[in-house]
Amino acid sequence: MSDPKSKSESEWRAILSPEQFRILREKGTEPASTGKYDKFNEEGVYTCAGCGTPLYRSSTKFNSGCGWPAFFDAVERHEDRSFGMSRIEITCAACGGHLGHVFKGEGFPTPTDERHCVNSISLNFVEDKEKKN
Repeated sequence: MSDPKSKSESEWRAILSPEQFRILREKGTEPASTGKYDKFNEEGVYTCAGCGTPLYRSSTKFNSGCGWPAFFDAVERHEDRSFGMSRIEITCAACGGHLGHVFKGEGFPTPTDERHCVNSISLNFVEDKEKKN
């Protein structure tokens, strides 16, 4: 299998929907409160929609009211100076796909005092079958 980070733009366009490509590869953002995982509360693992790498456990998801799924656990981070501001971008460590941004010090009752604001379209969900039985 080829390294996901070395895929060409045309290879990514062949496997992602146009909206997934815009967000994962071009660092776009879906409109607030439109993503399927914003108010989703099943138990399992959220994976990268681009390459399938596990990213977040449902136990790290919380309701922040921001309009996007919010998590407090760590994934790969980079400084993002786009749009005239400095933010911490979060990406998939395996394929480099853009997930969203980290916000700190907002006072949420999480162990890290962080909110990982993630685009739903950057994610897929795998149900925890052991919890269902």
